[in-house]
Amino acid sequence: MAVVISSTLKLSNCPATISVAYLRLNNYSSSSNPTTLNLSTLKKGTGGRSSFNGVVATVFGATGFIGKYIVNRLGKSGSQIIIPYRGDNYEPFRMKLAGDLGQVYFHEYNLRDEDSIRKCIKYSNVVINLVGRDWETKRFSFNDVNVEGARRLARLSKEAGVERFIHFSSMNASDNPNRSGILPNGSKFLESKGLGEQAVLEEFPEATIFRPSDVYGQEDRFVRYYAHAWRRQATFVPLWYKGERTQKQPVHVSDVATGVMNAIKDPDTAGQIYQAVGPKRYLLSELVDYFFRVMRKDGDWGYKRYDMRWDPIFQLKVTLTERLTWNWPLGHLHWEKIEREHLSDDVKDDIPTLEDLGVHLTTVEEQMPWEFKPWTYAIYKGQDPDEPLAPPEPPKVVVT
Repeated sequence: MAVVISSTLKLSNCPATISVAYLRLNNYSSSSNPTTLNLSTLKKGTGGRSSFNGVVATVFGATGFIGKYIVNRLGKSGSQIIIPYRGDNYEPFRMKLAGDLGQVYFHEYNLRDEDSIRKCIKYSNVVINLVGRDWETKRFSFNDVNVEGARRLARLSKEAGVERFIHFSSMNASDNPNRSGILPNGSKFLESKGLGEQAVLEEFPEATIFRPSDVYGQEDRFVRYYAHAWRRQATFVPLWYKGERTQKQPVHVSDVATGVMNAIKDPDTAGQIYQAVGPKRYLLSELVDYFFRVMRKDGDWGYKRYDMRWDPIFQLKVTLTERLTWNWPLGHLHWEKIEREHLSDDVKDDIPTLEDLGVHLTTVEEQMPWEFKPWTYAIYKGQDPDEPLAPPEPPKVVVT
């Protein structure tokens, strides 16, 4: 940070005085305490991408689906962003365009290396934890990432004097989650997410926690999961009890990002838990039927939904997919996903939602035709490009 200092000089044998202004650079050193700097006093500009709004945010998990949207919103509002990454350093660099020149920084880190984490959060007043693991690998278990990793980030953020810590959990997260009847011991993912919430609040009691339901948008694992050919058997789609016992409230990713931005601005959200759910509740069977109507893959195409319980071939397919593709299951098809897919969203009446953060929620009917456009069957066959497609029948809403 540069400080302008002015002084007056008087030369010998000269009646005039000369005013001189020069710059003194105040550089942050490793020994300085960043918590003594009030970043809100450094706000500059009228707002927007080329301003500085006083937020320096470190976004762990920024290269994931939700992280990219949050980074984009932070950059558009004039935040400085630190993006920790692991692996290929070229993967996160495309997000440099999210902010103005010099406002997006990258730093390599390891979730088990505390020194690398400290360097990532050293000058931040906001830390967002989007790191998660949907399936276990030989390097990282659910406990390693969703519990101990979350605890470590919260503890180090507290030590660094971070003002706001935002942690992403999951809908139905609990140390003793409900069971759909598919996995005998229930979802280990949801159990680890529940324990992760407890760990974060123990280390950072003022943390804000989001529990998202199924999030859809570009590059998601909800729309593309059902559109993937590996999820179905030819033109047949297997669901547990035909999907007629499961209720879902999917939410659009832009609404989640808006909720995070509003939570950062509002200090009253500290220590609160928010349920990130959509405005309407549907049966899973209604949703999947609607998805295939949007893709123009209805009964004439050969679509049929049936009970997964009586299809041992599909069950074998899931098992083999899980065992033979350890790092990235084909089509995101694995038993943990199947288990969570058929659990109803347990939305609590006493826990606030995105609407309490002032978010105007997007409905499934508004967004899905756009999301499924790449998978629309015979989109130009016998269709005048100038004539819009007739909207499909919307899914029936569950009356609560």
